[in-house]
Amino acid sequence: MPELPDITVYVEALEQRVRGHVLESTRLTHPFLLRTFDPPLSALQGRRVESLRRVGKRIALGFEGDLWLVIHLMIAGRLHWFARGKKPRASLAAFNFDSGTLTLTEAGTRRRASLHVFGNSQDLAAHDPHGLEVLDSDFDRFRARLVTENHTLKRALTDPRAFSGIGNAYSDEILHHAGLSPVALTQKLDEGAIRKLYDAIRAVLPHWTQRLRDDAHGEFPEKVTAFRPDMAVHGRFGLPCPECGTEVQRIRYAENETNYCPRCQTGGRLLADRALSRLLKSDWPKTVEELERL
Repeated sequence: MPELPDITVYVEALEQRVRGHVLESTRLTHPFLLRTFDPPLSALQGRRVESLRRVGKRIALGFEGDLWLVIHLMIAGRLHWFARGKKPRASLAAFNFDSGTLTLTEAGTRRRASLHVFGNSQDLAAHDPHGLEVLDSDFDRFRARLVTENHTLKRALTDPRAFSGIGNAYSDEILHHAGLSPVALTQKLDEGAIRKLYDAIRAVLPHWTQRLRDDAHGEFPEKVTAFRPDMAVHGRFGLPCPECGTEVQRIRYAENETNYCPRCQTGGRLLADRALSRLLKSDWPKTVEELERL
């Protein structure tokens, strides 16, 4: 799922291409993409885009008359831009501006991406999960939000009601940068660990945002992915940790996985993968040393 760095770069690219421009027409090819009916999508036609913003992991386009189009890409949704005169490829949705065409595609057959149209800023705010913007927050506010409930760090970081814009990929990178276990409990952390986490978020997210800007070279971002070869641990199961060389491990659950370095983050302890540890039972290695002996 595109997260804060990806969404930020999308918003910046759209600022250059649609802000101040009129939406001339729209086309939907999937009936369930649009999740609201009042106001209708057609209410945006003929209106000029006045502002753009990131709302958590969503992109919000503000039109004249305080109307808002909110795009949630979910896991496999992606945006594409075609300059005026270029023919867009097949898509789930197309938005034809006087400056070009924005399209939305979604890989696979499970349609999770969504569009919402809101008639005013108050309705838009009600759709915002109101996670804390850590890059705009001081340490005390961050600490207070982190320890409000007692959850694992992985769950806390990826909860959109707790923190804004952080998902599966960048939570792995943040926790590795901080040297913290993904299953450490928020209310068990000492002041030093909380400070490491705060600093890691404020280092990792800006770093990757700038990396994605640089990769786009001023063009519309087309290589939006959660798996990048130069990430430290995310998507790198079985590959060496860039800090210590230990094989990166993972915990798999549902459609997601947590990637971590056992030496850098868990004191050499292997975290139980729900599927494999249940299958192997007593044969499941508990430490890096046991795994290496196997």
